[in-house]
Amino acid sequence: MGKLCIPQGSIRKLLVKESHEGGLMGHFGVDKTLSLLKSKFYWPHMRIDVQRHCSKCITCLQAKSRVMPHGLYTPLPIASSPWVDISMDFVLGLPRTQRGFDYIFVVVDHFSKMAHFIPCHKVDGASYIAKLFFKEVVRLHGLPKNIVSDRDAKFLSHFWKVLWEKLGTKLVYSTMCHPQIDGQTEVVNRSLSTLLRVILKGNKKTWDDCFPHIEFAYNRVVHKTTNLSPFEVVMALILSPLLTYSLSLILLLCFTKKAYQGLIL
Repeated sequence: MGKLCIPQGSIRKLLVKESHEGGLMGHFGVDKTLSLLKSKFYWPHMRIDVQRHCSKCITCLQAKSRVMPHGLYTPLPIASSPWVDISMDFVLGLPRTQRGFDYIFVVVDHFSKMAHFIPCHKVDGASYIAKLFFKEVVRLHGLPKNIVSDRDAKFLSHFWKVLWEKLGTKLVYSTMCHPQIDGQTEVVNRSLSTLLRVILKGNKKTWDDCFPHIEFAYNRVVHKTTNLSPFEVVMALILSPLLTYSLSLILLLCFTKKAYQGLIL
């Protein structure tokens, strides 16, 4: 209900192109691109059009990995609410940017699948990472009850000591740290690596400038586990598709004399 039915012609191609490779879209695969389109638009055989465009996208063909993912990871208890059970990990080995960043601190909520991508430095220790965590995660979502990380126990112990000092309390914290890999951040890291390769297009010195776009693109698309976007799960917020805002411009461009002839096919 409430969807726009798009007639056959160039508008369909423009909408598919925008939903797949627009500035805040992220070159996602067929299913996620299709979910963005289907939220506001309808036309017959939409999936076929999306599959055709994605299969011919030069940027995706050059950037996306064909390596199969790892096998099953250690399962963890199912989370009961957003930002109670989280994973944190680091993406390593990145080219140093103009501001000196060469690591990415990745924090993933198990319940909503929302993620935060935080640029950092290889030399950053547990104290600085704890401050980043407070600034970028705790101030937005509160303190989690469980954290999963493959970092060693010494790092995690110091991490929590500094964070607890930051909170200004002497109480014994109840948050548990689990030094293991659960697969949540592994999956997100693969998506993040793909997004980085797609969006940067060889500009290795400014990948940290892209993170507001990358994080927004990741958190606004529907996740196959929840059938909702992370934004919807955490904030009950359904973002107005950027496609809706650009549709009037697309229509204006299409209805020039030349484009109008191409529209009536």
